[in-house]
Amino acid sequence: MPAARESLLDAAYTALVRRPWSAVRMVDVAAAAGVSRQTLYNEFGSKDGLARALVRREADGYLAGVDRALTGPGDPRDRLIATAEWTTVSARENVLVRALLTGFWSERLPAPALAAARSGSAVPAQRRADGPLPSPADFVALVRDRAVAALAGPALPRSDTTDLARSCELVVRLALSCVAAPPAGDAVAELVRGALHRHPAVP
Repeated sequence: MPAARESLLDAAYTALVRRPWSAVRMVDVAAAAGVSRQTLYNEFGSKDGLARALVRREADGYLAGVDRALTGPGDPRDRLIATAEWTTVSARENVLVRALLTGFWSERLPAPALAAARSGSAVPAQRRADGPLPSPADFVALVRDRAVAALAGPALPRSDTTDLARSCELVVRLALSCVAAPPAGDAVAELVRGALHRHPAVP
């Protein structure tokens, strides 16, 4: 029931923005989504299952945005800058993305264990949500590897690919530093542009 699942996740996120996760009630999430409480439990199994599914969806949404930035218009440097800007914007606008990228889970948020949860769900999407969740270090590797795959040409020598990977990781880590300590104005783009100027491995 994908439409009901998305509606429930939307309702859960809206509730989380308004109040601490500990105060979010399953019955209210179901009512806001316009489905029965039994449907909610059928989809997620428990409140912890709902939390894992919500965190997984926000992680997937962030990575989808990374892919869009890396395949968008402009030269490779422009696309890396767009990736860094997406990282800072999505972390500023989405409390769960910020927690995932920084590892800081405030008392207001659900804090599911990153290790896989025991899952007996018959719902494929929930079985995936019950799997391991990415840590901040995982995100660095995931974004770096996506950047290398998007920017490296098929004829790029292995040594150049290694240098490109280092530059891509530098951009990711610089973006994460801007999440932790946001610069003023349009400084994210300028910081990344300056870093890439000193690292010519990016084509």
